[in-house]
Amino acid sequence: MKAYIFPGQGSQFPGMGQDLYLQNPEAKKLFDQANDILDFSITDIMFAGSEVDLKQTKVTQPAIFLHSVIQAAVLSDFKPDMVAGHSLGEFSALVSNKVLRFEDALQLVMKRALAMQKACEIEPSTMAAVLGLEDEKVEEICAGIDTEIVVPANYNCPGQLVISGSVPGVELACERLKAAGAKRALVLPVGGAFHSPLMQPAAEELAQAIEATTFNAGICPVYQNVDAQPYSDPEQIKANLLKQLTAPVRWTQTIQHMLKDGATEFIECGPGKVLQGLVKKINKDAPVSSAV
Repeated sequence: MKAYIFPGQGSQFPGMGQDLYLQNPEAKKLFDQANDILDFSITDIMFAGSEVDLKQTKVTQPAIFLHSVIQAAVLSDFKPDMVAGHSLGEFSALVSNKVLRFEDALQLVMKRALAMQKACEIEPSTMAAVLGLEDEKVEEICAGIDTEIVVPANYNCPGQLVISGSVPGVELACERLKAAGAKRALVLPVGGAFHSPLMQPAAEELAQAIEATTFNAGICPVYQNVDAQPYSDPEQIKANLLKQLTAPVRWTQTIQHMLKDGATEFIECGPGKVLQGLVKKINKDAPVSSAV
């Protein structure tokens, strides 16, 4: 069974998507349509912009979304048995399995990016990568800090968990995690505490847009971030997407459940190969590849 997976923020790179634009008329049509929807030329930034240009809030998330969705759309043999996306990538997955229309999802992604940026400006916050410590120990240490907000945010693979919260909370957690034996507990250069309670203002803003968007029955199940379970019912998918901004990304559990449910091949659609590396760390025998 083919499992298509879609990356999240951080996988962008200068020139992303240009080969698709130049080589495939359908891809060019979708990129041009995206420029019209967004009311600015995101393709100019994707194809010719610098790394700094691509880190702009209004660019990063829609750029990764577009690269991922369009790559899947032009595959001649795209027949997914199951799909999943890491954080932002869940929106790409929902377009690929026909739950969301391309146009609607792109508008949601842009609103998500801007809402997250506004939430980041309300209170200084950050994230940190924790390596070499069991998930249960990381959870225990975060729960023991009751004067600040700090929570597990991304369960990326065994021994690699990202925490999220207030700046003092994350810094204190890093000190305690290193004392508990973590190989590394490194604050990340990000603008805010994604997938934490500090994203609640963004979640409330995005909720209105999600509620107003039509969700359809998908052609295959989507394994969603909030609980790593497969869903096909549009209302359940919508409810889970509403929770996504403040809940952790359970990527380890997602891949484990997809394997348990019969996945025999993981194909990453989008820029980079980050998810392929994570899949291999979750299960070294899992076949992984890039969409071509």
